[in-house]
Amino acid sequence: MPIWKRNLIVCWFGMLVSSVGMSQIAPVLPLYIRHLGVHSPALIAQISGIAFGATYIISAVFSPVWGNAADKYGRKLMILRASLGMGIVIGCMGFAQNVYELIGLRVLQGVITGYGSACTALIATQTDKEHAGFALGTLSTASTAGSLLGPMIGGYMEENFGLQNVFFITGALLMISFIATALFVKESFTRQDKKVLSGKEIWNNIPYKSLTIMLFVTFFVLMIALYSIEPIITVFVTQISLNTGHVALFAGMAFSASGLASIIAAPRLGKISDKIGAQKVILVALVVAGLLFIPQAFVKNPWQLMVLRFLLGLATAGLIPSVNTLLKKITPDSLTGRVFGFTMSAGYLGVFGGSILGGQVAAYLGIRYVFFITSALLLINAVWVYFKVYKKLSLKIEGN
Repeated sequence: MPIWKRNLIVCWFGMLVSSVGMSQIAPVLPLYIRHLGVHSPALIAQISGIAFGATYIISAVFSPVWGNAADKYGRKLMILRASLGMGIVIGCMGFAQNVYELIGLRVLQGVITGYGSACTALIATQTDKEHAGFALGTLSTASTAGSLLGPMIGGYMEENFGLQNVFFITGALLMISFIATALFVKESFTRQDKKVLSGKEIWNNIPYKSLTIMLFVTFFVLMIALYSIEPIITVFVTQISLNTGHVALFAGMAFSASGLASIIAAPRLGKISDKIGAQKVILVALVVAGLLFIPQAFVKNPWQLMVLRFLLGLATAGLIPSVNTLLKKITPDSLTGRVFGFTMSAGYLGVFGGSILGGQVAAYLGIRYVFFITSALLLINAVWVYFKVYKKLSLKIEGN
């Protein structure tokens, strides 16, 4: 088996588990906080929001730091660090004695992050050009699917194995990822003992600055779109369900449908982006995804919502690998880890921002406006991509 394929398999499993570890706690948190002695519904909701959001905000801050370390010391080393650290920290959450310890461990989890950016940088730099789109597309399915399927997986584990075992099982899977990385991942990396570049110096060494910003924004908007429905999905499914006996199940299925579609479509769209150009895939995916949000506001039952969410996943599956493929093309190898670190920061902020946006829009304007506003964000981003990327990129990038 080629080395790049073996690296991809190990990194795919690790990114899936780490993404699940970040997101699976969402349905478990309120129950675990009650288990830790908090009984006021309002206080449980408040602490749950703090504990869930803290990891993503701190991760957004530290992802570029670990991206810088990956460029300096090697991407495999950063994968080992993140998988070992997250495995220990998530496992320790099962031993938390109070909510302060839980929140502290969630913050520490955010500090230790960097697994996704290190894996992406490793695959981007160690895979030959003709397979880069496929490899990055396949890798992106792990991150997206793990994030979107995580809440359903967490709920399933809690129901069948118990609250504390959710953390123990996830921690054990990350330890398996650590061992697999140590044994099977190979990286051709030569450390360059150069002075640490400042943020300004890094920025000056990026050839296509406006395009890089555009890709960061696109990744941010995509995460907002995927997660804007999360805080309102259960309430919305309740409103459109005739049988309210399976609301939680239907809500989990509707939210996770796009993740399942991404697993199916992302590798294929990654191959297509290799052939026709990633900028074309990004533009089409943004337009289709933006349009698919509109009918979601008018569904009459959960099954219609699930179908539309699945179709949305097929569209958005092309965005992450295409963004990563373009970043690989326009970024010097010496800066790959740092640039992908900033990309992950944009993604974490998008997850947090999407959750906030969905909740606030639903509270002030109504649930259906969440879909309209998210659609508008994607379509505005598509117009921006058309004028700033699509029309100019062929001349600037394809010739390289």
